[in-house]
Amino acid sequence: MSLVHPCAKVNLGLYVVERRADGYHNLQTVFYPIPLCDELEITPRECAEGADNFVLEGIPVAGDVADNLVMRVVRGLREDFHIPALNIRLRKHIPSGAGLGGGSSDAAFTMVELNRMFHLGMSTSEMEHRVAKLGADCAFFVRCHPTMAEGIGNVFSTVNVCLKGKWLVLVKPADFVSTKEAYSLVKPCQPEHPLVGTIEGDIRLWRHQLVNDFEKSVFPAHPTILYIKERLYAMGAVYAAMSGSGSSVFGIFEEEVNVTADMFEGAFVFSHRLD
Repeated sequence: MSLVHPCAKVNLGLYVVERRADGYHNLQTVFYPIPLCDELEITPRECAEGADNFVLEGIPVAGDVADNLVMRVVRGLREDFHIPALNIRLRKHIPSGAGLGGGSSDAAFTMVELNRMFHLGMSTSEMEHRVAKLGADCAFFVRCHPTMAEGIGNVFSTVNVCLKGKWLVLVKPADFVSTKEAYSLVKPCQPEHPLVGTIEGDIRLWRHQLVNDFEKSVFPAHPTILYIKERLYAMGAVYAAMSGSGSSVFGIFEEEVNVTADMFEGAFVFSHRLD
């Protein structure tokens, strides 16, 4: 049996810098892993040639279970490798539709673990290439360390940022934000303050220099999300922002804070020290 813990991520800054000829947009952002994790358990079945048994538990996920990214990874790898029938249990702790990359993380961790369990011999780069076909941010979770992402979120470079010892408070309200809605008021342009320079600088300046471009579209239509960001600052956050295209908002604090779901009208709340 193999048990791993696919983690979530937050976006430190998110800039829409250019509209591409193919209709997509080039972005600049920093992916930062956080210790909010799903549980993924994989075990070969006794009947190696039988069907897979996939059990999804925890926070509900919309859609057909057979289309879950975990199973799409398994089916994709079987096109090139022999993988026996599996028992897979995925317990969701990462909310979906939150800008946290939970499904992408599940996919990447599945690929990494199957590669290890069955000695498939894939390199890190090969796994990144394969899993990126399922989503632009999937490849980030193969290595899972702070990363500058450009292009459509799939061109990676290193960035020197460490939040170790600080406290993260994450709040996910019931609001749903569609990708179309998030882009509705965004006009692509280069950031006023270069992303890497800001990230690698004084965190006390992030509040004034580090921007998520999607907030300008999302906040007017979803005042609850704006309220969460303002509340986190009122509680003493050194930096707060929406992650991805929402709807979750996170705050970074110098010290532990007491926070409960009741403070945010029953929203999902996660608080943890960053390692």
